[in-house]
Amino acid sequence: MPRYAPQFSLPPYAYVPGMHAHPISHPAGHSFQSETPPIDCPIDLRRCESFLRGIDLFNAGYYWEAHEAWEAIWHAQKRAGESAAQIQGLIKLAAAGVKAREGSAVGVARHAARAIELLDDSEGRPLPIQLAELRRLAQDAAAQPDAYLDTLPAPVRVVFATPIRLLG
Repeated sequence: MPRYAPQFSLPPYAYVPGMHAHPISHPAGHSFQSETPPIDCPIDLRRCESFLRGIDLFNAGYYWEAHEAWEAIWHAQKRAGESAAQIQGLIKLAAAGVKAREGSAVGVARHAARAIELLDDSEGRPLPIQLAELRRLAQDAAAQPDAYLDTLPAPVRVVFATPIRLLG
């Protein structure tokens, strides 16, 4: 799988509540006291470092970290804009990944179902990614959440085999 933002290194572990130190608030966290760069995303998200980093994190099994990268964009856009609902859909799908690592089938199903609604939002500019593949992934996770549960105490585990792919 190609990396879209290879200038950023991947953390030593993917945060799972109750399994690892909180990345930001715990002194042992992988991002403790790190600077958060300002978000400045061009209209074309294929050139937005936070968006691309979120894709890399998601594809590598860092669901909480991907959630944080995309949520920063969503907040920077004041939760509105041409792609806001679909970005929130990515956030919800990443949250489903966290719930899969926590062993919560109910959480996977709930977040995946909400991701479907948000990814289906046809208002505004669509995200520059393979949305149809992600919709199918979210639909499968919502229908069969137990198939995605993975609570093995490993630093990183990929629970969604379908990667996010950029268009063009």
